[in-house]
Amino acid sequence: MDEHRDAFTPPDPDKERRRRGYEALARITERHAGGEDRVRWDEYRRPMAPFDAVRRVSDAAAGSAPPQQGEPAVDREDLTAALSLLPTARAEFDQMELGVLEMAKGRGMTWQEIAFGLGLGTAQAARQRHQRLSRRVAPDAPGAPS
Repeated sequence: MDEHRDAFTPPDPDKERRRRGYEALARITERHAGGEDRVRWDEYRRPMAPFDAVRRVSDAAAGSAPPQQGEPAVDREDLTAALSLLPTARAEFDQMELGVLEMAKGRGMTWQEIAFGLGLGTAQAARQRHQRLSRRVAPDAPGAPS
């Protein structure tokens, strides 16, 4: 138990989520990172990005990526860590998608062209997707990255 916290005061959910997120990244990076991710961890203790960590555990668990030499098998704790990172990874991907949509509009693409690129049937569907992403990525939106 955190010695700085009163035993009768509930924990701060945002603080606990951030702490657990870092622990999840550290666990996955320590056990499953390769290449540049391994170098950054070994030299600077910088963990993988959340999206990359989730993808690595997913690929390793599914057997779609060969294990690195000496890499342990994915266990329940690795899967729990990856599950813990999904909201953060999703938020990162939402930000990237919104950025690409806005660049496309900024460079003169029509909503119909954007819809085609996204595999959507109508310009309205593309506009609605943009609106949903804008609301989710907004700094004051619930679950927005801090």
